[in-house]
Amino acid sequence: MTATVPTLSSQYDPSQTESKWQAAWEDNAVFKADPDHGGEPFCVVIPPPNVTGSLHMGHAFENALIDTLVRYQRMNGRNALWLPGTDHASIAVSAILDKELRSQNKTRKDIDRDDYLNRAWQWKEESGGTIVNQLRKLGVSVDWTRERFTMDDGLSKAVLKAFTKLYQEELIYRGNYMVNWCPASQSAVSDVEVENKDVDGSLWHFRYPLTVGSGHVEVATTRPETMLGEIGRASCRERV
Repeated sequence: MTATVPTLSSQYDPSQTESKWQAAWEDNAVFKADPDHGGEPFCVVIPPPNVTGSLHMGHAFENALIDTLVRYQRMNGRNALWLPGTDHASIAVSAILDKELRSQNKTRKDIDRDDYLNRAWQWKEESGGTIVNQLRKLGVSVDWTRERFTMDDGLSKAVLKAFTKLYQEELIYRGNYMVNWCPASQSAVSDVEVENKDVDGSLWHFRYPLTVGSGHVEVATTRPETMLGEIGRASCRERV
């Protein structure tokens, strides 16, 4: 009898490989962290991708590096947990929903709060599902039984508890600061969300009269709106 020798394809076919091994890993709980494992714990929380569409090359690069570290520690006998999850990215999702409403000749003011929140959760389910499937295609060695979302009840309660504790310890407070205000979303945004652009401005000259009755001190500025609150220059004027 002549044995049949299987032949390897000349090209890698991900559709025949990735889903097969991903299912095998999950069915056999290969990457599930076990409290009774006995090894030294090693935990990494996945940098949760925003539910705003799909992954990009930066996510692939980042997750490949973390996956290498986690697998290495697991092979060394440690009880490794790589916790998967996604992030709500509320401002970005809000921008997507506002764009969708504009296509319907509406704004968020034309619908009630519950309707808006339902749209947000629906988007999360659609986009978040795409992202999770992409992570599975990457073959990341996460424990999918512990998948989390940053607005899960447990995580939200933990955030509230942490903020309350920080407030009670006077480590968190409310103050008046310059912020980046977005007129479109009607919300403050972080510096990361701002795209700086050079524009031609104007140089304004102010003459502060001296208290002696004659003469003045001239000051030039590109921010005339701040001059009304210039206590420092006012006190300097008094000294002059």
